[in-house]
Amino acid sequence: QVQLVESGGGLVQAGGSLRLSCAASETISRVNSMGWYRQAPGQQREWVARIITPVFTIYADSVRGRFTISRDNAKNTMYLQMNSLKPEDTGVYYCRVTTDLQGYWGQGTQVTVSS
Repeated sequence: QVQLVESGGGLVQAGGSLRLSCAASETISRVNSMGWYRQAPGQQREWVARIITPVFTIYADSVRGRFTISRDNAKNTMYLQMNSLKPEDTGVYYCRVTTDLQGYWGQGTQVTVSS
């Protein structure tokens, strides 16, 4: 069973930056897309950014221009560079990988942006 492990979350002041990582336990074949979601306290999980293979990136309006999604296939790792962070970016961030047959979720990493 493939496992996804997020890291890089933490506490940062508004205007600061964080880089999240999502490492897969093994190479995943037939990946259709990969991306990041987040869930604020008491809110629904929302989509943040996505890569549609091979290299087609899309972003939620709320993060476009501030966040950058990328990947390193050699390391089985996906990244989310988050700049100019705002308090409303606070939440648990989850990575997601979708293949032809199924999808995988990471366990999440907490991001807290203070005012």
